[in-house]
Amino acid sequence: MKDLNYQVGDIVELKKEHPCKERSKLFEIVKTGADIKIKCLGCGNLLLLTRDNFNQRLKRIVSKQK
Repeated sequence: MKDLNYQVGDIVELKKEHPCKERSKLFEIVKTGADIKIKCLGCGNLLLLTRDNFNQRLKRIVSKQK
């Protein structure tokens, strides 16, 4: 099972890339709760995903917030 211990400020990689011109797969977690708000590190757009949807799309945690 995946390590699902993520928190605000962590950088995560998703399975699919964001359809912006940067085509980035890296996102920063901005808010956690019932929904997860993430920010694309390529273009800066904010996305709101349900926790279940986010857990399905999560590939790995790149760096942890200290």
